[in-house]
Amino acid sequence: MDRTPSRRLLRAGRAATRLAALLGAAALAAGAADAPLGPGAAGPAGAEPAAAAWNALAHDIYRQLVGINTTDSAGSVTAAAEALAQRFRAAGFAAADVRVLGPQARKKNLVVRLHGSGAHRPLLLIGHLDVVEARREDWSTDPFTLVEKDGYFYGRGALDMKSGDAVMATALLRMQREGFRPSRDLILALTADEEGGCCNGVEWLLKNHRELIDAEFVLNHDGLVGYSISAEHGVPQEFALSAAEKMYADYQLTVTNRGGHSSLPRPDNAIYQLAQDLLKVAHYAFPFELNEVTRAYFTRMAAQRGGQSGADMRAVAATPADPAAIARLSREPDLNSLMRTTCVATRLDGGHANNALPQRAQAVVNCRILPGHSKEEVRQQLIGVLADPGIIVRYVADDGTVSERAPEQRALPPSPLSPELLEPLERTVAAIWPGLAVVPFMNSSATDGIYTRAAGLPTYGVAGIAVDRDDMRAHGRDERVRVAAFYQDNEFYYRYLQALSAH
Repeated sequence: MDRTPSRRLLRAGRAATRLAALLGAAALAAGAADAPLGPGAAGPAGAEPAAAAWNALAHDIYRQLVGINTTDSAGSVTAAAEALAQRFRAAGFAAADVRVLGPQARKKNLVVRLHGSGAHRPLLLIGHLDVVEARREDWSTDPFTLVEKDGYFYGRGALDMKSGDAVMATALLRMQREGFRPSRDLILALTADEEGGCCNGVEWLLKNHRELIDAEFVLNHDGLVGYSISAEHGVPQEFALSAAEKMYADYQLTVTNRGGHSSLPRPDNAIYQLAQDLLKVAHYAFPFELNEVTRAYFTRMAAQRGGQSGADMRAVAATPADPAAIARLSREPDLNSLMRTTCVATRLDGGHANNALPQRAQAVVNCRILPGHSKEEVRQQLIGVLADPGIIVRYVADDGTVSERAPEQRALPPSPLSPELLEPLERTVAAIWPGLAVVPFMNSSATDGIYTRAAGLPTYGVAGIAVDRDDMRAHGRDERVRVAAFYQDNEFYYRYLQALSAH
């Protein structure tokens, strides 16, 4: 053991020099050293030399991925998968452990395996390489160039979720280079079409190559659209462990009418009728309901919130829950979504000519369904809420197909809050963000976790990126992530994977 600071620093400096040279050679072999790393690439001030070198690699992968257009319309997920595969092969991963495969030329997925001792079943890491559309004229920067300015990284996928892809890839490359042998195989699957398209990669791999990604449980870096830490003005407030998801469902509401000349209006107007029915949906609250995850969320958050809000959280987590507390918390959209199924009108269309009474009016109502309830059950609930025989409620599938009934598919139950997963997470979070609470959470939005949970793989959303509550720009203009938050995630994720897979 080195006991003097000078000897430790000398050894660290030599190690960092060797590591930086190694990483530079690997990047060159992968064809990724054609651009400078840019300001801040070595990581946050004060980073240890070895950590700074791995931050530099993460930044280089991040820059490369953002620079590859992976949109559904004109991009290629395959190009991003191949670019990363080249890095893993150059780093010494066997060809058999680096697979690029998929159903379509532009929609291929990357699967990488870091072999462990086999003492435990594998751990699967998932993330998506595709991004939503972005037009240059809508942005203040080029969305397909990683730009660092004012303490942020900008680019399409900066948050959702090429930052996470870069962090996960770096963690495996680092373990490989450092000779860390985990107690279980670590499998990384970076996939296509999470944002939409023909060929969802996780679903395709489960159906066609389950043996490549079968695991004891799954970490999904896309748990809360690429982050887990909610912050205020850059100060982390809590770390959300996503262990459940609501189920997405669309319903079409249709009213038809005989129509007529607009100079002779009548009370039976299709648009008016539909408008009145939509107000019934707007004013309806689905029943209050908690599960293991949401009850734990309110219990833990009560101490964080304090005051009336904290007292209300304790009251809704109690049995029976306090109706007045439920009503007060329901005024906050994010909390309301945790306590009930929600349905909201998102599209509206009516009439066929400016000078004619409408013969048809239609709306789309989007619902996010609590675990344990089915799509057809919610359709029937909507019919009951509307209580109008003149309106037809149909189900709209993901591909746009409209049917008279919805599937009996039920939202999946939460993944168990296992101490094996939770305790290492709390230790790792405490080491990097002292005092930050880890809070179980249920996603109101949908991720690729719907496929892994359906396949019987417990799935958890974990990402060490902090995002301000009022600055979540995923899918929007000038998507961004704080520079410091990206580098913190790079260190957090590596440490957490080590903790989960140490002997």
